[in-house]
Amino acid sequence: MDMHTVVVGTSGTTAEDVVAVARHGARIELSTAAVDALAASRLIVDALAAKPEPVYGVSTGFGALASRHISPELRAQLQRNIVRSHAAGMGPRVEREVVRALMFLRLKTVASGHTGVRPEVAQTMADVLNAGITPVVHEYGSLGCSGDLAPLSHCALTLMGEGDAEGPDGTVRPAGELLAAHGIAPVELREKEGLALLNGTDGMLGMLVMALADLRNLYTSADITAALSLEALLGTDKVLAPELHAIRPHPGQGVSADNMLRVLAGSGLTGHHQDDAPRVQDAYSVRCAPQVNGAGRDTLDYAAVVAGRELASSVDNPVVLPDGRVESNGNFHGAPVAYVLDFLAIVAADLGSICERRTDRLLDKNRSHGLPPFLAHDAGVDSGLMIAQYTQAALVSEMKRLAVPASADSIPSSAMQEDHVSMGWSAARKLRTAVDNLARIVAVELYAATRAVEIRAAQGLTPAPASQAAVAALRAAGAQGPGPDRFLAPDLAAADTFVREGRLVAALEPVTGSLA
Repeated sequence: MDMHTVVVGTSGTTAEDVVAVARHGARIELSTAAVDALAASRLIVDALAAKPEPVYGVSTGFGALASRHISPELRAQLQRNIVRSHAAGMGPRVEREVVRALMFLRLKTVASGHTGVRPEVAQTMADVLNAGITPVVHEYGSLGCSGDLAPLSHCALTLMGEGDAEGPDGTVRPAGELLAAHGIAPVELREKEGLALLNGTDGMLGMLVMALADLRNLYTSADITAALSLEALLGTDKVLAPELHAIRPHPGQGVSADNMLRVLAGSGLTGHHQDDAPRVQDAYSVRCAPQVNGAGRDTLDYAAVVAGRELASSVDNPVVLPDGRVESNGNFHGAPVAYVLDFLAIVAADLGSICERRTDRLLDKNRSHGLPPFLAHDAGVDSGLMIAQYTQAALVSEMKRLAVPASADSIPSSAMQEDHVSMGWSAARKLRTAVDNLARIVAVELYAATRAVEIRAAQGLTPAPASQAAVAALRAAGAQGPGPDRFLAPDLAAADTFVREGRLVAALEPVTGSLA
């Protein structure tokens, strides 16, 4: 099998597959088991549709209109109408990778055989993804309950050949034109299919999965920048001793301390201050880095557990059960996902905060233990990194606002039928902004710490081999070292890209060994 092909079966999917499809364009195939399950569940829906008794989603209206029984001749129109009416998003377009994750995860649930969707509808979903066609989805329209309704509706609209979508060349065109250009026939929805395409936590889950991937890189990167700052401040690495962390056995704390020790191995700077200006203890932002970084790591692990459960789930309402029953339920409620999305925004804000405090310490001549003011070449004539820290502080302040939980809010809808909602989509959208900002914050600390380490080397001290590798790689990436003031934004942008793409971690691992 091609390593770039993801096979969708009946039992969920993995985080790695989500990232592969969303970000790297992996192709999708439906397994034979999935096609069989789709066909079997469709037989159940068809049998129910033929009965005179009303069944929610099959022969009734939706939400607060569920009391109306819909006659057979109007049911196809009913399914088209729910998609058209629910495709009511507004605001900026959502990123391509989010829409691809959203569509793939809806396909994952459809393929489980619990939704009653026909195999040909699922195949069309796969065909659209494989063609690189991306529906236009807007920022606003989901309350995180009864599914990410408006975002999923815009995706379903594309399957019908309606609305707008982006082609593989990045041009937005009418969806019908794009389908025709790729030889894809629009679907004609039948009983339950419109509802089944709309009713899931797929948008918020996709954003959670991608945020976890990004945050794991950023937490390892922050362990590195914390170590570099400790070294540049002539701090002591004794606080990183494994025996100290063993007596408070939070797993993430031990991992972060070990990462920092690996980065600092062989340093001629750590503890140097004890020779001439004894310090009994370093500041909290330096000494407690493993505790803060580690607590965030443990939160990531919990969020990954929740994501794994959701990836294994079939979220729809109603669902087709193995015994042939079609039952209404509340599994579409996004609370489990919304909570961890908010948890991650909180720990990301705190990580950004401690990074900024170390940066400020590096720039303050009264607390940096011999470094020049603002790491400037000629302080007074040069301002050094003064305003880089302002930018970092502005980002941290924004992170704190983004940490306010969305899931603590609820706003009733659908004539009070949907009277408690999760706001999980909103939690996911603000987390994406928080992750972007955190990468920038870590990049500013890296830029300051590497400059400070180079200044220490010029003072006659020998940085750790890993620190030297970080400096060399960052400079090769386009972020320049100490010297007179220059246009700083390009250097910070280069550092941001360097961190965001995982190149900081990759540059050190040949020296440190694998960093967790």
